[in-house]
Amino acid sequence: MVKIDLITGFLGSGKTTFIKKYVSYLVGKGYNVGILENDYGAVNVDMMLLQDVMGENCHAEMVAGGCGEDCHKRRFKTKLIAMGMSGYDRVIVEPSGIFDVDEFFDVLHEEPLDRWYEVGSIISIVDAGLDRDMSRQSRYVLASEVANCGTLVMSKVQDASEDEKRSTIEYINEVLTEFQCKRQFGDDVLEKNWDDFTDDDFEGFMSTGYKLNDYVKLWFKQSDVFNSVYIMNKVMPQERLETIVRDIFADKECGDVFRIKGFLPVNDTGWIELNATAKKTEVRPIENGQEIIIVIGSNLVEDKIKRYFE
Repeated sequence: MVKIDLITGFLGSGKTTFIKKYVSYLVGKGYNVGILENDYGAVNVDMMLLQDVMGENCHAEMVAGGCGEDCHKRRFKTKLIAMGMSGYDRVIVEPSGIFDVDEFFDVLHEEPLDRWYEVGSIISIVDAGLDRDMSRQSRYVLASEVANCGTLVMSKVQDASEDEKRSTIEYINEVLTEFQCKRQFGDDVLEKNWDDFTDDDFEGFMSTGYKLNDYVKLWFKQSDVFNSVYIMNKVMPQERLETIVRDIFADKECGDVFRIKGFLPVNDTGWIELNATAKKTEVRPIENGQEIIIVIGSNLVEDKIKRYFE
């Protein structure tokens, strides 16, 4: 059977960065790896970010949303069936940051996937500076992402104080309690600069497994709560882009913005990658991209957001 790992975490936590490091280790050890980008929106930006790990022993596929939740689930299953016949040693699934982990288990329990795959590891990524201003639906998604993980990995620890890290763990425990989950985290959270990961760390990720825990299900239609706004074919100076990003996060008339990400061309010589949350905006050069910016959040006002880019 093919081992399948789920790398989950709320929007902007650093899942794609973690996967690049994890997959680089697996390929270096001779594994044939398939990555499935299972995103919520209709366009998958994170596929572009995985280019430098793709090669003879690593291929990436994607399932795009934007077609309704039942359709998205069918596409997810269909893609896993195809990947199950592709000879991979390990499949890595990166869902969106607003993914209910129950869907992962539901799909894998269906035929023929229940005969082809076995769950390897569930690894949940949490930002050390996690934003506590979350709606009940967002808190439920967070609880779903961490309740069953084999390892909870903290990201961006080098940018956080000890008080911030402790406060983040306390908040996660409060959220789990809110949804009547008995699991609590403490010293078992991996707090380490990701540049310092060792072979032992990666071997641990491969074998960490998962821990099933009960929690109260919060029923809601994701598309009624979470949505995305796409800005296509826009060219502007980097400084102007960063100003627009700050203004959108500050403007509550735009809705509850969680994350802004995407790419822009720079002077016909290359591309920049944008990755922004309310707390931090990161812009860095990237070899290839596409002219798209995606705003992700809750109850977004599309016309208001798009006016910033006019």
